[in-house]
Amino acid sequence: MDRITRGLVAGAAGTTALNMVTYLDMALRGRPASSTPEQSVERLADVAGVDLGEGEKAENRKAGLGPMLGFGTGLGAGLLYGLLSGRRRLPRPVGTAVLTGLAMAGSSAPMTALGLTDPRQWSATDWASDVVPHLAYGAVAAHVYAALN
Repeated sequence: MDRITRGLVAGAAGTTALNMVTYLDMALRGRPASSTPEQSVERLADVAGVDLGEGEKAENRKAGLGPMLGFGTGLGAGLLYGLLSGRRRLPRPVGTAVLTGLAMAGSSAPMTALGLTDPRQWSATDWASDVVPHLAYGAVAAHVYAALN
């Protein structure tokens, strides 16, 4: 299996882990889903000049496209990891750290650039809500990538 495919498969597995940890956190703490993915879609559509429609249709499109941004980030981080690491076998803790960082940067950097969030103002709880699922992403993606190598 080539490194691009390994990266994509690892990214998909990591994204599944991230989503599971996020939904478990929501269930345990009774917290709502984040609105930033939908806000990102709205802002990106505005920047690109794309009309999402009106009313319920626009809301449904944002609700559908928001999670797609997350899938794109997870697959993209895995793909980039595959391209960067190549055939080298990185120690799993290093791979976990790199993949966690790629996924966090891939999700937070665009939202920060769009003015939707500012990590400098996050509370400890906000950071934990972001780091823990991304760490699950990194650990699972690193494990899968190594298993496929």
